[in-house]
Parts: sequence; C-alpha cells; structure tokens
Amino acid sequence: MNTADLGLPVDVPSTALFTDQYELTMLQAALKAGTGGRRSVFEVFTRRLPEGRRYGVVAGTGRVLDAVENFRFDAGVLGFLRERNIVDEATLQWLSGYRFSGDIWGYPEGEVYFPGSPILRVEGSFAECVLLETVILSILNHDSAIAAAASRMSSAAGDRPLIEMGARRTHELAAVAASRAAYVGGFATTSDLAAGFRYGIPTVGTSAHAFTLLHDSERDAFRAQVDSLGRGTTLLVDTYDVTEAVRMAVEIAGPELGAVRIDSGDLLLVAHRVRQQLDELGATETKIVVTSDLDEYAIASLRAAPVDAYGVGTQLVTGSGHPTCSMVYKLVARAHSADPKAPLEPVAKKSLGAKSSVGGRKWAARRTDEYGVAEAEVVGTGAVPADLVDRQLLVELVKGGQVVAREPLDAVRDRHAAARAGLPLSATQLSRGEAVIPTEYL
Repeated sequence: MNTADLGLPVDVPSTALFTDQYELTMLQAALKAGTGGRRSVFEVFTRRLPEGRRYGVVAGTGRVLDAVENFRFDAGVLGFLRERNIVDEATLQWLSGYRFSGDIWGYPEGEVYFPGSPILRVEGSFAECVLLETVILSILNHDSAIAAAASRMSSAAGDRPLIEMGARRTHELAAVAASRAAYVGGFATTSDLAAGFRYGIPTVGTSAHAFTLLHDSERDAFRAQVDSLGRGTTLLVDTYDVTEAVRMAVEIAGPELGAVRIDSGDLLLVAHRVRQQLDELGATETKIVVTSDLDEYAIASLRAAPVDAYGVGTQLVTGSGHPTCSMVYKLVARAHSADPKAPLEPVAKKSLGAKSSVGGRKWAARRTDEYGVAEAEVVGTGAVPADLVDRQLLVELVKGGQVVAREPLDAVRDRHAAARAGLPLSATQLSRGEAVIPTEYL
C-alpha cells in the first residue's frame, strides 16, 4: 500500500499551533490596521548552503501540503488562545473560519536547489499567508536537511542499498519525517514501522545484541532466529567472536543464509575477513550488512570493501552535522489592496549584514550546457527569457486553496535521482566546496 498521496493528517487535532506567537499578533495588528487583506507574496529560500555542501535537496513538500490542509482553528485551539489572551476576540472570530484560499508554487519535491532558489512561493492575503510561515519552515528545514544528508550518503554508496535506522536517535515524530526524507534522498528501506505504515516505505529488521544475550549461547540464539524467520534472515555476528559466529551461522542456516550484520570494529578489515570466510564455507551468496555510526565519509571509505548494504542512524537523522537548511520565509511583494488586479510592489529587507533579500515575485529556471548538464540557477522577476521558458522549475502545488500536485513518494525519489544526475560530476564529491552551480539574478 502506498499512502504517500492520501494526505493523511498529523497525529494532532490541528496544525494551527505549530507556529510562533508573533504570527498571530502580527495578524491581529494587520487586521485592525486594515492591511491584513492586502494581496501578498511570500517566498521560501536560503541565502547559503550548509558549509561545504554543493547542493540542497527539496524535501517535505508533501508534508507541507498536508499541514496547510490541516491548518484549522478548532474549538480547542481557539479556547487555548482565548485563555492565554494571545489575540483579541475579533481575531479569534477571524481565525475560526480560517482556510487557506491562496496559491502555492514551488520546486517539485526531490528537486535540487541552490542559494537564492525560490523553493516555495505562497500567494494570498497577508493575513492568510503569514500564519503559515513557521509550520512551512519547520517542515522544509528539517526534511531538506535529512534528504541532503541522505543524498550524499546514497551517492557515496553507489548501487549498494542504504537502510534508515535512526528512530531511536531523534523525536518519535521527527523519526517518521526523517525516514520519509531519507527515502527521497535515495535510501531503500527503513526500520521505522510508523514510516512504513504512513508512507509505504519498505521496512526491514531482524535482531539486536539483546536477542543473542537473552539466550544461553549464541548458537541457541541463531537457531531460534533461523527457526522463526527462515534461512534468509540476517544474523548479527559481532556479539562475541566474529569468526566463530560466522562459522556457526553458516552451520545452522546453511549456505542459504541471507546476510550477516557487523556493528562494531574496523569495518573495512572485518568485512574483508568475513567475506573470505563466507566464501570458504560455501555461503557465496550471503550478504554483508554493516552498521555502527556511519556517515557519508565512512560509507565512501568502505567502497572497496565487500559490503552489500549499509545501515545508518544518528548521522542521518541529524543531517550529518547540518540539521537545518537555514531557509527563511520572506514577504517579497504586496499590493495596496485585496483587489486581485492591484499591482504588486516588490519589497525587501535591507540589512548591513548578510540578511538582505531580493524583492519581487520570482521565477526560476536551470540553464544547462550542450550536454544537458546544469550550469546555472537563473532567478528573475521580469519576463522569462525565451530560452529558459521550458526550463522553469516552479510548479503549481495549491490553487485557490486546493492541493493540485500531491504525488506518490516513489515519484519524488525518482525525481531526485534524475535531478542529481543532471548536476556536474563535482556535485557528488564529498570534499568541501561551494555550490556546484552559481545563482544568477535577472
């Protein structure tokens, strides 16, 4: 079952309180001033990539669409706001009927992005758009960070599959989102059953060291697991002595043993020794799975090892050192009225530091060279040049408050693989560097 396109609600009554208080106090003041209805355009972008990264990955768009649909101020939420005196009664009355009725455009999920890319564009009245800032940034910053780490890891792994197994290293709900983002970035499976249930991601898992320690001997543990799960199971062989465990595993399961897992030690050395031993025992088809605090660098270092799959936890769900993307949500244009025909005026923050932004409702396109390889991210506010019309990146996600672009997660995963393949080869280098292509403004 693939549930990625069902728009399932989050496990709370509403997403409306996944926000910061100042969104509501701004709303109250704007409504009172008569400016809350002004037609406005907000954009999500990042001013820079995390240090050393060559590209970013858009992830979480599907979850954003779910969050927008479930952004409702029900009686319980309104009661909380009233009890805490967060906003006045006139604002509470306005919130009671809140439904986002505007339009959202954005980079399709799985696409890559660069500094200044208008990843998401939210259009509507100031009042209805400003409320969505925090929840949109919360989702995109988290999921895109995980997907970027996953993309680097899957690139380092090549054709070898990656298992997401970080649920115990993060918040229980963040773990589900991380599994989804990891799948977008190229991971093949997850150990998290909630992610499998909610998003249809393939799940895997067999046993931990506790299962071996439970039994009177390692032999008893292996026999119990094989009797229950079959010869194709994966046996964990590093609880005591790896060499003896591998010998015993093949003796009990036979050459049909599915895999052995190594979770400690010098993985490069141990993998070579285990492969040689398995082959000598006739278990030439038995696979080797390695785990133990892996990141993209460790995975790359094991490229020459006879490893068949990698299990990654902590480093994945923490973005491999970069747990956020520093995306921001800025007002870039607004009209003087709510009239749909009123002209939009560019607006932008001016700053002496590095927090300035570019005003105006933007489009984006990716220019490629004669070989079809990306050479620049082009962002503009005027007419789209003729040679870039067919290379525009933003697609319509919400029209008149209705989601129009929900899609299966497998399609998102495939899109990312194609987008990454369209970048210069240096994009997959793990050495530190700048964005692999420049951002040009027209």
